[in-house]
Amino acid sequence: MTSVRILSRAEAARIAVQAQLLTAQRPGDIVETVQSLTVLPIDPTAAIAPTADLILWSRIGWPYEPSDFRRLFHDDREIFEWHGFYRPMSDLPLFLPEMRRGPRSASARDWVASNERFRRDILDRLRVDGPLRPTDIEDTADVPWRSTGWTNDRNVLQMLEILTGVGEVAVDHRDAKGRWFDLAERIYPEVASPPDDDAARGRAERRLSALGIARRKATAQPGEPIDVGDIGVEVIVDGVDGRWRVDPILLDAGASDPRTALLSPHDRLVFDRVRLREIFGFEYVLEMYKPAASRRWGYFALPILHGDRLIGKLDATLDRRAGTLRINAVHEDEPFAGSTADAVDAEIDDLARWLGVDVARP
Repeated sequence: MTSVRILSRAEAARIAVQAQLLTAQRPGDIVETVQSLTVLPIDPTAAIAPTADLILWSRIGWPYEPSDFRRLFHDDREIFEWHGFYRPMSDLPLFLPEMRRGPRSASARDWVASNERFRRDILDRLRVDGPLRPTDIEDTADVPWRSTGWTNDRNVLQMLEILTGVGEVAVDHRDAKGRWFDLAERIYPEVASPPDDDAARGRAERRLSALGIARRKATAQPGEPIDVGDIGVEVIVDGVDGRWRVDPILLDAGASDPRTALLSPHDRLVFDRVRLREIFGFEYVLEMYKPAASRRWGYFALPILHGDRLIGKLDATLDRRAGTLRINAVHEDEPFAGSTADAVDAEIDDLARWLGVDVARP
């Protein structure tokens, strides 16, 4: 009988941090970073910077330029967008089998079947005039899309979302007003895809390499799972119920040079709030949807990483008109030692320099 290896929480945290490229050994460029992280969340909130930009800056540092990312996405086609995430184009073959299975929900499948003429109209319009915004496309739906949310009766956008999900349409680029869509054949390269089972295993392997440590099975997430099945090495984390899977490359990698980082609330290191508590002992809630009086840490507080520990939250707001990064508060989970406070201040200064503004401290 093979014994299961037991990791301390500190060892588990070290693995997660290394997997997410948050050590002093920074990655060299954007493509390398996206390939290692596997996904970059897309979120329109820009209290400080767009989510993908903030995540890339936190890894690459001052050399990162958002214009370089846009070029890699739109011009060079090194990155593509699918199901709410930017992804490396090198991973496209792993997602083609999932795309080809068709819409995920029965209601979406039935709606598309009832609107076959509408579907053809959109594809024909993109073929002639694409790329286009949703507002550029005529709504010829026979059956409207019904939901209790914001997509109700937004037929063009909903059909574009579904066609993007199944790989007939793709996001060409984004501007200040949102996404432009085109035929996927103009955006995606012609690549062979592996069989379904091999693709699913490949996706899980890629996911574990980016997370470092993950559950075998977890609650389903929109867009990108957080579990990995039987991939990797099974371990126990001391003091935490259940078992985990770990990337074998990182299991015995040893310590690396630490650094301090300011993270997006949507960063994959902190996105899984259950794992966040179990491994890092860190409590975090994104409070932008709470009334101001109910917030503990701020509208869009940034988790603060120091070495392999999450030690607090930064409540800051970018004021472009005033040319300042306004520091509302630095919430210390435990009082910072002098060297820790200096490291956090230095990272705040670096963030402001990258944004091209001054720091306004209370």
